[in-house]
Amino acid sequence: MVNIASDLLEIMRQRFDSSPYPRQPLEKSPKNETDKLYIHSLVNAYYLRNQKVIDTQGKLILDAGCGSGYKSLMLAEANPGAKIVGFDISPESVKLARERLDYHGFDNAEFHVLALEELPSLNQQFDYINCDELLYLLPDINVGLKAMQAVLKPNGIIRSNLHSVFGRTNVFRAQKAFTLMGLMGGTPGELEVEIVRQTIMALKNDVQLKARTWQPFYATPEGEEKILMNYLLQGDKGYTVPEMFSALVDSHLEFISMLNWRQWQLLDLFQQPDNLPSFLAMSLPDISQEESLHLYELLNPVNRLLDFWCGHPQPPLDILPVTEWTDADWQGATVHLCPQLKTPQFQEQLIACVREVRPFPLSQHLSLVPGSINIDSSTASCLIPLLEQPQPMMALVERWRQFRPLDPVTLQPTELETAFEIVQQLVIQLESFGYLMLERA
Repeated sequence: MVNIASDLLEIMRQRFDSSPYPRQPLEKSPKNETDKLYIHSLVNAYYLRNQKVIDTQGKLILDAGCGSGYKSLMLAEANPGAKIVGFDISPESVKLARERLDYHGFDNAEFHVLALEELPSLNQQFDYINCDELLYLLPDINVGLKAMQAVLKPNGIIRSNLHSVFGRTNVFRAQKAFTLMGLMGGTPGELEVEIVRQTIMALKNDVQLKARTWQPFYATPEGEEKILMNYLLQGDKGYTVPEMFSALVDSHLEFISMLNWRQWQLLDLFQQPDNLPSFLAMSLPDISQEESLHLYELLNPVNRLLDFWCGHPQPPLDILPVTEWTDADWQGATVHLCPQLKTPQFQEQLIACVREVRPFPLSQHLSLVPGSINIDSSTASCLIPLLEQPQPMMALVERWRQFRPLDPVTLQPTELETAFEIVQQLVIQLESFGYLMLERA
């Protein structure tokens, strides 16, 4: 297996020894960062691929390139009962990661100093691998993908990402400019950061590089980390969707989904998606997933990362979109609440909104789609039993009938069919947003 270029590896090691990343205080907890916990949860990734809800108790989860351990802590919080294994090339970062998980009471964790291509030497097989903000730094991304593929369980899932050549083009231009100025020859430090600050701030505000990459926050001491991880990030490279798919094929891995897949919907780019020009209306339904994602990045390169889930190729799965379920499917279905919603704050506000007959602001607790998601208090009452445990679909229907026993117009008893349709529409909508999970019997 090819090694990472030794000079670059040593520069990276020195850099992260002197400045472990991310710079989060040891005592900071991600418990309330529900949006980030969502994407670090094996449960959510597994459901997206298998339409099944998995228990994380006893699972083995790897944090590849763990850095200072803040994302290892997220993985521990998002996957109760799982063992966390982390590694990094920086001994100082690994030391801090160990201290962080110990500080927060997660003793079922271990950390190692090694490079990504040395991963098989751990002699462990993982249920979930989190490789965040690392793969694009490798001279050959196939080396990293193959190393992870070799230690992934047959039904396991990898989360990784690459910088988008289109979404990050302005930052890449900045890196070339500062390389030309001689700031990227060794390990950038405070002097190089200050030169970047002075250079960018001296530019006119309408100069493209400043207008499209600079944030006022970067001028503060706290902005040093952002400057190092953007303008002065050595080894940084960009990729396209076809290059990502090609690397997965070469590494014997199968694409599952983009993490933020709702922000990669091609039809959302059109003013009238139901009334497209005839050529598009005929051709778009037949294009592949890769082609759809590639067209999106060409038309609307707003995503910095190509952030994706992948795994070993799987046999055909018995997955049916919930909108195509039969009555028998629904009658035997089990409804689960997204794990990241099982918080005291969510429970307290849900119950208060139901009692006070006011809309429940669901998206305040977990923001998975653009805009605000509010549900009326009566239908929100169906979520209360899910706080304790998953519920049969028909149990939620019966709860609705108890909550509203009479039709508010006719004052006749609420029909079972009527209650079922109301609860069904709520469940379908919240499942499509990611707030609920549904399992067929």
